[in-house]
Amino acid sequence: MSDATPTGVLPSFREAFSSPARLRTEVLAGLVVALALIPEAISFSILAGVDPRVGLFASVTMAVTIAFTGGRPAMISAATGAVALVIAPVMAEHGLEYLIATVLLAGAIQVALSLVGVARLMRFIPRSVMVGFVNALAILIFAAQIPHLVGVPWLVYPLVAAGIAIMVFFPRLTTVIPAPLVAIIATTVVVVAVGWSVPDVSDQGELPTTLPSLMFPDVPLALDTLRIIGPYALAMALVGLMESLMTAKLVDDITETHSDKTREGWGQGVANLVTGFFGGMGGCAMIGQTMINVKESRARTRLSTLLAGVFLLILVVALGDIVGLIPMAALVAVMVMVSVGTMDWHSVHPRTLRLMPFPETLVMLVTVAATVWTSNLAIGVILGVVTAMVMFARRVAHMTTIEKVAELDTNHDGSVDTRTYRVRGELFWASSNDLVYQFDYADDPEHVVLDLSEADIWDASTVATLDAVQHKYAAKGKTLTVVGLDGASQERLERLSGRLNATGAS
Repeated sequence: MSDATPTGVLPSFREAFSSPARLRTEVLAGLVVALALIPEAISFSILAGVDPRVGLFASVTMAVTIAFTGGRPAMISAATGAVALVIAPVMAEHGLEYLIATVLLAGAIQVALSLVGVARLMRFIPRSVMVGFVNALAILIFAAQIPHLVGVPWLVYPLVAAGIAIMVFFPRLTTVIPAPLVAIIATTVVVVAVGWSVPDVSDQGELPTTLPSLMFPDVPLALDTLRIIGPYALAMALVGLMESLMTAKLVDDITETHSDKTREGWGQGVANLVTGFFGGMGGCAMIGQTMINVKESRARTRLSTLLAGVFLLILVVALGDIVGLIPMAALVAVMVMVSVGTMDWHSVHPRTLRLMPFPETLVMLVTVAATVWTSNLAIGVILGVVTAMVMFARRVAHMTTIEKVAELDTNHDGSVDTRTYRVRGELFWASSNDLVYQFDYADDPEHVVLDLSEADIWDASTVATLDAVQHKYAAKGKTLTVVGLDGASQERLERLSGRLNATGAS
């Protein structure tokens, strides 16, 4: 029997044990991710203004919990920069207890939002926004490594280059062992053996020496507390959900499978609740570490996610002294390769840019620029979607046409009795606003027919515009008859016509 999972089918947890090769891949992938999580979690802890232990324990509990509750196998969730930015003001102004309360409330909000179907909104995110999201992510991952390359001993640079070289060429020899793990071990052994003095993991912050324990935030259970933490919790919930669902969709594309976004949403909420009760700072899907797990290490099941959390706990609590010796150059090399692998190079190739419609390119650029400028993937995605909506509305609006029908109905004495206008296209707020100015009110005959057999009415703005046209003709003693509608368009016109304030009826 084949060990491969059929295309489109999510691998189960049991799939990790289907063969020694698959099990080895999942275990080693979890170890690589755990090593890469340590400096990231410490950095995000500093960004949030909390002790490094808070971020490290959050990464442990998030990874372990989401391995059981999430809807996207092989995706990594931990403490993230996006969440750290949102909750940092709570820590600065009110302290750790209120921060933990914020994390718990955010988790509850994520569960509630997911249960009412917020994940279904993912269908409204166009491909150009996804491409911008991926490219912005690659830029942010690379930019995050720059501080580790500035003002450091010169030995750091050859170490980074060596790490990159290992990850490029080692897979040509064998793919049994993940190249990032080889790079980390090799550079660490060389640095320790030779005795080079370069920045290492221990320089990033103190590692914990005890296990996390259950706690409940010591805050007043009052409305004033809700007023303080409510806005931050809502922002954290939305940012975390958006980043997690976008990451899940990205992994879906890479693995050619379709994950349960609703389950992933409430799974993230449950993970944040668990994290809060263990005194963690909360988090969401980590795109960089997920790419290490899925693309670089080729993991596909929940076992890699679970082991990432378990290994992280073991590494920082039991093996902290050894982990502290890992040179930051090794981890920088890993993240540089992740950024290169994450970038959609095809989307920025000159030939692609020449062929791609300008609105699509603009949406991608807006998403990238907004994300990189704010360092917030959620803001970039929102602005990208808004730009896509505006460009779509503008394009559809310009596809609407109105013409005078050449043939005119005449009376027996030869006088013109009826003029017919024919409208083609989709009528909504963007395309119908100028409709009122397209008629020859003064010179048209007494009877005017508006043929909408090749058009559809989509909103109240269009009905209001038609009312305005009818009022203008009525003011000149003429009648307007609308024909050609059926179905929902006809029902919408009958239900709303005459009940709206007709604009432009002057």
